[in-house]
Amino acid sequence: MLEKIDLSRTVKKEVFKQVQNEQGTRLGELQRALKEAGVPVIVVFEGMGAAGKGIQINRLIEHLDPRGFDVYASNRNTEEEAMRPFLWRYWTVIPEKGRFAIFDRSWYRKVQVDRFNGDTRKKELAGAFQDINTFEKQLTDDGYVIIKLFLHISQEEQKKRFKKLDSSAENGWRVTKQDWERNKRYNEYLEINEEMLENTDTGYAPWNIIESTNKDYAAMKILNCVTQTLEEGLRQVEAKKKAVIPKSDGIDSRYQIGVLSGVDVSKSLTREEYKEQLRALQKKLESLHSDLYRLRIPVVLGFEGWDAGGKGGAIRRLTNHLDPRGYRVNPTASPNDIEKKHHYLWRFWNRVPKAGHIAIFDRTWYGRVMVERIEGFCSEQEWKRAYQEINEMEAHLADSGAVVLKFWMHIDKDEQERRFKERMEIPEKQWKITDEDWRNREKWDQYELAVNEMLVRTSTTYAPWVVVEGNCKYYARVKVVQTVVEALENKIKEVKAIDKQNKKRG
Repeated sequence: MLEKIDLSRTVKKEVFKQVQNEQGTRLGELQRALKEAGVPVIVVFEGMGAAGKGIQINRLIEHLDPRGFDVYASNRNTEEEAMRPFLWRYWTVIPEKGRFAIFDRSWYRKVQVDRFNGDTRKKELAGAFQDINTFEKQLTDDGYVIIKLFLHISQEEQKKRFKKLDSSAENGWRVTKQDWERNKRYNEYLEINEEMLENTDTGYAPWNIIESTNKDYAAMKILNCVTQTLEEGLRQVEAKKKAVIPKSDGIDSRYQIGVLSGVDVSKSLTREEYKEQLRALQKKLESLHSDLYRLRIPVVLGFEGWDAGGKGGAIRRLTNHLDPRGYRVNPTASPNDIEKKHHYLWRFWNRVPKAGHIAIFDRTWYGRVMVERIEGFCSEQEWKRAYQEINEMEAHLADSGAVVLKFWMHIDKDEQERRFKERMEIPEKQWKITDEDWRNREKWDQYELAVNEMLVRTSTTYAPWVVVEGNCKYYARVKVVQTVVEALENKIKEVKAIDKQNKKRG
């Protein structure tokens, strides 16, 4: 495709100036309208080296209010970024509602420059393309407008620009050995970009090819692409406001008698059994934590459950013998004003652990399909979509090498009532009980239905749900720690075996 693009396109100065004035004014108007409508915008600049990405970004933003956008340059991963899933660095900087984020190179580096350099292996490509498409779809489904621009020039034009930059005392540093290598192997690099475009050109985030030999023509086409896409984005917002979405009762009979109905909450341990087993497991966990750090294995543990189900007690026993420098417990409350302005997964991506560390979530991203669903804090379309979005996020974590485990702390209704009353009667525990806890209890049947559906639709081989029989706190705490120990032992064994194979091949 790229070799057939007519790169000789030009524009007359007077036409260019007229378009710049008219479309530039319109772009400013659109920015204000999008801010008012709360629509976030992402503009991605990719393309061949020396195609003029920096110049074109400057030409575009001169029409924008600088208080409403951020520009990010995506170079080689820093040490911090390299220790997390590759999309982490981009999830953490997605714009809030009503703002623009402009990327000078982006998440496409993994399937473009990194692939050419050999940092991304061929067997990783299919997964990387899927991760990228998933990322963009999750954002556009949430109302983001994504505009992707690929700036294209010929091998000869690129060489000419490299020479000009190289001969300049001020700009010589901009041209690297890697740039010259990509120019030398231009056709090979062009083919890599062709494959990237073919695999990531979608209806929700299509590519726009920008013929960039003539910089004025490129600037004019970019401005047209951006304004037209933003106008369409505004039209879609208005159409959604007018659309009447039929509501269902949210009840799927398949989940009315589900996983929870078969859980035996009577399982128990004596105090002596509890102490003996917990002590042995915590000692193992202490040793495994050192192996995790040495082998750079990240761990994500999520805790959900009924109010008073024992999440806090289980987490305390889990962390009791861990080095506090190597883990973090993340309590999840209602989203604050900043978090509400982002995609609902944004605040959790910001807490993803780096390699060798453990992130423990006391309540998680599953609030989307439980409390937000039941209390009406999101639309039916949004919570139904969330099952797949959550599975995709957890798959990305697991594919990056993380151990992902989720615990549902399960008690029956009578045990919950007993614990609520105990909390009310004991002064040092009264802070744990609120009117909201009693109010939520009245919706037990609705929550049970939602939990059954959640467990069935999001328990996967790479991120399984573990239902913990919790009427007996001793039994529940031991089961949690034992499950974590077994999962870490299996992962460490797997990583050591891979390392051994790699050393043999090396």
